[in-house]
Amino acid sequence: MSMYRTVNPATGEVVEEFPTATDQDIEEAIRGARKTYESWRALPVTERAHLMGRAAELMRHRKETLAELITEEMGKRTEEAIGEVELSADILQYYADQGPRLLADEPLDPASGGDAVVVSEPIGPLVGIMPWNFPQYQVARFAGPNLVAGNTILLKHAPSCPRSARAIEQLFADSGFPPGAYTNIFATNDQIQTILADDRVAGASVTGSERAGSAVAEGAGTHLKKVVLEMGGSDPFIVLDSDDLDATVAQAVRGRMGNTGQSCVASKRMIVIEDLYDEFVDRLASAMGAMTCGDPTDPDTQVAPMHSEEAAEELMEQVQDAIDKGATVHTGGTRPDRTGAYFSPTVLTGVTRQMRAFAEELFGPVAVVYPVADEDAAVQLANESRFGLGGTVVSADPERAKQVARRVDTGMVWINSPTWTEPDLPFGGTKRSGIGTELGEPGIRQFLNRKLVRA
Repeated sequence: MSMYRTVNPATGEVVEEFPTATDQDIEEAIRGARKTYESWRALPVTERAHLMGRAAELMRHRKETLAELITEEMGKRTEEAIGEVELSADILQYYADQGPRLLADEPLDPASGGDAVVVSEPIGPLVGIMPWNFPQYQVARFAGPNLVAGNTILLKHAPSCPRSARAIEQLFADSGFPPGAYTNIFATNDQIQTILADDRVAGASVTGSERAGSAVAEGAGTHLKKVVLEMGGSDPFIVLDSDDLDATVAQAVRGRMGNTGQSCVASKRMIVIEDLYDEFVDRLASAMGAMTCGDPTDPDTQVAPMHSEEAAEELMEQVQDAIDKGATVHTGGTRPDRTGAYFSPTVLTGVTRQMRAFAEELFGPVAVVYPVADEDAAVQLANESRFGLGGTVVSADPERAKQVARRVDTGMVWINSPTWTEPDLPFGGTKRSGIGTELGEPGIRQFLNRKLVRA
């Protein structure tokens, strides 16, 4: 059985398998990426950006086909899958439009006189290790800026998304990118370590689990390679007050249930001021309990399957651990009696530090709600996590919310809205959520040589 195979999570059907790369395949991919890098970096940035604009246009043209692959491979609802492809195209277009400006020389004014300028140069072939939960978006935010910058890409996608991986590679080829600029590799973890050790490869970017990020960071560190890591989160959704509790709960549901809860920046921990807590829990449980599981291709479906049977089983173990140790289930807490990797929307309270659900990331449709006495207690609980990716602060007073947001130890905080992503806004975390920043201006500067030229 190949490790790279498409399994429809709604039915359990094995759709297609792909052979894992041989060591010779990996050698040829590295050689091709390095050879192309020498000519690719020499192209004017405007030409590289022009090709990226063609890729964005082609992605929009193929959005239904690409979305179908996403839904088939990881179970995303069709509407969300199309939205993901559109967002990915917007990211490629952003770097097509803004890349030349972001990479322009930066004159300095030395105190000692004379001339000085900082120039932005690519550093070489990069390897990307991407996850299954956003098969197009994760690749776009890595490959888009780095290809425009003049680097070349070796891309190891999640083993459960091989058809999406092939489609992305074909899209760049059809957009006019030369062979070796973007190469899909169905590599093993051992082969990734071989790639990291190769002097022809300059850096690595990983979005995935802490284990995957740590393994790649260790290999990259051994060989002094630059890394960018995004390793998940357990984002707080802090409710300080509300002048429309129904709207606040609707935002919490959106933040928790998008992509069936399988998002690093999902609102996973609801931290609510005591005065609102009971009513918030009741309304959240009512709203999530009313959501029904169904075929992700059906427009009426509210809850799609999780990406795999293994993921659903792992989430069930985490929830059952909380139940066994005294947590209260307000809705859900079980898997529905139907074929597929489904999990019922679940609301838990009474979660304590002795439970896995307190410290671990719950990567699925499970919300944990905590009461707190005041905003100081809210911030303290929000920060009591090894993760620090995103977060939300809700208040009728936006200025109050902004002040509290500055005290939350995460890379991003959104006010009165669940954490999300936009092409021109930086995306990244702190603590065990990662190293480095993607998207926006910082996203194109992660794998550059910012070289000083002094005269």
